[in-house]
Amino acid sequence: MLSAAQRKNMIKAVLNHEPLDLLIENVQVVDVYTGRIAPGTLGIKDGRIVHPNASGFSAKETFDGRGCYAMPGFIDSHVHLDSTLLTPENLAEMIVPHGTTVMLADPMEIANVAGIEGLKALLLGADQVPYHILLEVCSRVPTAPGLETTGGELGLAEVQEILGWQNSISLGELDPSKVLGLREEYLGKVEAAHALNKIANGHAAGLEGDELVAYACGGLADDHECVDYEDAIARLKLGLSVLVREGSTERNLDLILGKAMEEGLTTRHFMFCTDDKHPDDIQAEGHIDYMVNRAIALGVPPVEAIQMASLNTAQHFRMEDRLGSLTPGRWADVILSKSLEHIVPVEVFVRGQHVASQGKLTQPIPAIQYPEWVRHTVKLTRGRQAQDFILKADGDQAKVWVIELSPDQIINRPGKAALPIMNGAVQTDPAQDLLKLAVVERYGKNGNVGVTFVRGFGMQNGAIASSVSHDHHNIVTAGTNDADMAACAAAIEEMQGGLAIAANGKVLGRLPLPFGGLMSEKPAAEVIKTLKEMTAVYHELGGTLPAPFMTISFISLPTVPELGLTDMGLVDVRQHALISSFC
Repeated sequence: MLSAAQRKNMIKAVLNHEPLDLLIENVQVVDVYTGRIAPGTLGIKDGRIVHPNASGFSAKETFDGRGCYAMPGFIDSHVHLDSTLLTPENLAEMIVPHGTTVMLADPMEIANVAGIEGLKALLLGADQVPYHILLEVCSRVPTAPGLETTGGELGLAEVQEILGWQNSISLGELDPSKVLGLREEYLGKVEAAHALNKIANGHAAGLEGDELVAYACGGLADDHECVDYEDAIARLKLGLSVLVREGSTERNLDLILGKAMEEGLTTRHFMFCTDDKHPDDIQAEGHIDYMVNRAIALGVPPVEAIQMASLNTAQHFRMEDRLGSLTPGRWADVILSKSLEHIVPVEVFVRGQHVASQGKLTQPIPAIQYPEWVRHTVKLTRGRQAQDFILKADGDQAKVWVIELSPDQIINRPGKAALPIMNGAVQTDPAQDLLKLAVVERYGKNGNVGVTFVRGFGMQNGAIASSVSHDHHNIVTAGTNDADMAACAAAIEEMQGGLAIAANGKVLGRLPLPFGGLMSEKPAAEVIKTLKEMTAVYHELGGTLPAPFMTISFISLPTVPELGLTDMGLVDVRQHALISSFC
């Protein structure tokens, strides 16, 4: 919120009583309120836009926009920072040159690992990075109480406290089981957000009909789990805005916006989010700019696509007084692009500071001192030995549930299979793409190991594993045999978190993620190089998924239909209950 003194400075600058800090001259200003474009000179004072056409004003500094289009910085409306595998300062070089100046982050990952202290650790350097980090306050830590083991918890009191933080802008995503189950604690969290005039974000995966209507009655404002146009329309009709998602494994944009353009649907209540996107995919495709350009290619008028990435989001989150347009009083977050038909940010400004040029940061990445304890969160009781992954059974054959992966989505289907039993243990069948899936409790609390089966990874040998496993973030591993699964889990404990791949008893690749077992403090280039190498090894072992380590991070999620696996066992998501791995 601007103080009276700050507003006086802005007013005096516009009235030419004192010089502006910066003029961005010779630009075509995209007005996201009117949809019009006009020549202008952006006047900036104290990091804020004060005049959209300040030609002739005096300023301490000028910047020649060389005829580029000037538009507001792009906003990621829902993202899990932790899922980028990078700490916030190292993430800057991946997103800011692409024009993303605001990340609306729900860091439930680190909260599930370490509670409120984990959040504080993650946000230690938030004021030092060259973009805005605003907080969608984690509403469900743990996500599935009684169905999973986590390292931290955030109850109603903690959520109320965090909602009062200056950088808090909403209550983070709340899944259906909490609302339809009439859970007082969670409805109280929604009420706490509303009392502060903040919205509550939704997570309505798989809901339809009366259940979706009932969910909307719970006070949720939006949903980022729409997988197609029909999902989107159903939510819009109920007043739920749609956060169109395009992550590493969740590809929803084409199915939603392609049909929306065919139907002539207004985009007023659409906005963009990545939710979860690995750095190698950001490097290859881009970030929110990729979504804007893809929307334009599908027929969305360029200014409307820009509005989806800026004003729509700012208005939805009730922060249009700060963000989302190049109008007086808003942060001077500016993208310059030579074209509107295909937007390429050639220059980026944040708070009036020139932070990126020609695809590179123009300032050094800050060195942030994180607490040492956050690098020591993996404490295995079981999971280092092959026998820890045995699923015991009698007879010659067992009928088991199988989690069937859905391409380009995080939802899955329940399947069944008959698998052989040898020496009292259910076996995998790589020839039929039937691998074992296990979740190993990693907080040293109980030593649980949940086991079931999965189809869709395609591996003919070996195993992969990750300590990034939504939302509990225990160690999840999928493999053709128990020994390689154990080798992966042991490697992750040794790294204090990370990704691992093994075959024939040997670890073939590892990516350390010691910050909470979720993120690396290494530069983005190092993380991307290792991630690409490990993905290549996965493909050499027969794997077929484009982003296997993102896929495996979601397969243990007990709130996305139909099945999930936690350290406590197999979860029927719709019933919100543990079920046997045998059927």
